[in-house]
Amino acid sequence: MQALIKISDKQYLVKQGDKLFVPKQKAEIGATLEVTSIAAIDGDNTALESSKTVQVKILDHVKDEKVVVFKKKRRKRYQSRNGHRQQMTRIEVVSL
Repeated sequence: MQALIKISDKQYLVKQGDKLFVPKQKAEIGATLEVTSIAAIDGDNTALESSKTVQVKILDHVKDEKVVVFKKKRRKRYQSRNGHRQQMTRIEVVSL
């Protein structure tokens, strides 16, 4: 069975035991969160269930890969180079 869940305005298709990275959550490592499910998918059947919850466990808080931001204005002797690393949370789906 799979479920379509919504975390921080992003949707993820998950099944039990999946590990994924989501935007940083305000919870401590080892805590369990309840996430509302948008849809439950079981084989060919899809049911919209907004009242069903999915249990996820916080595994770690990490930084994502570096994204290089490069700006340049030609013929103006201007160029700027910056980097950015987004804060992410690694979670595991415990139960659907």
